[in-house]
Amino acid sequence: MTTLDQVDARKAAIDVVRPFEGYMLTQLKAYYRVGLTWTSNALEGNSLTETETKIILEDGLTVGGKPLRDTFEAIGHAEAFDFMFTLLREKKITDIDALTMHRMFYKGIDENYAGRYRDKPVLITGSKYSVCKVDRIAVEMEKLFAWIKDERGAMHPVEFAAQLHKRFVFIHPFIDGNGRISRLLMNTALIQDGYMMAIIPPVLRQEYISLLEGAHRDDCPFVGFIAERVLESEKEIMRLLHIPSM
Repeated sequence: MTTLDQVDARKAAIDVVRPFEGYMLTQLKAYYRVGLTWTSNALEGNSLTETETKIILEDGLTVGGKPLRDTFEAIGHAEAFDFMFTLLREKKITDIDALTMHRMFYKGIDENYAGRYRDKPVLITGSKYSVCKVDRIAVEMEKLFAWIKDERGAMHPVEFAAQLHKRFVFIHPFIDGNGRISRLLMNTALIQDGYMMAIIPPVLRQEYISLLEGAHRDDCPFVGFIAERVLESEKEIMRLLHIPSM
């Protein structure tokens, strides 16, 4: 049984107890709001721990001795996470959604670039590959969202989500925050299709970056990695909801 087969089998088991409603839905959203915000920020060097992230988001308290930017990143990412759940009614993802997420995430860091495509060239430290030139960003983003609309139904939802992540981050349309927005868009696609989110813990950072770099040549290992992260989320939710393991 392939990883995608395992993902689909566990999704079927989870679907039996759906829909998540009321207090249960509120709990699940709060649980992943902290988890995804902490892990996604930590992958990019944010120094907050999971507990500190929880304190900021749920108690509204700042953490002494930590950079103010780290706090803004936590608050901004959580706001973009909340926006993600407003996109569940329709199975589509648009350029406006990406720009809105970035504006929410980045407005406390640099309002001038929040929700705007970059107008400066950037280099990715440690990568052998260049990202999209400034004068090509608008065109490449238009092509990306046309691809989303036209090709989404042609592949497995988990593969599509991983491909969306890869394609977005290779364009690198924003001055900063590209990884976080690409992971939010990936998870938007997953939950729109009824799958659990792909959470990438900091301990897997090196593997994640290596596979993403390698996806320039062969993206199958990266797709497999994302599938494994979805599978782990499914196992976790089955444990939390006492759904019999498979």
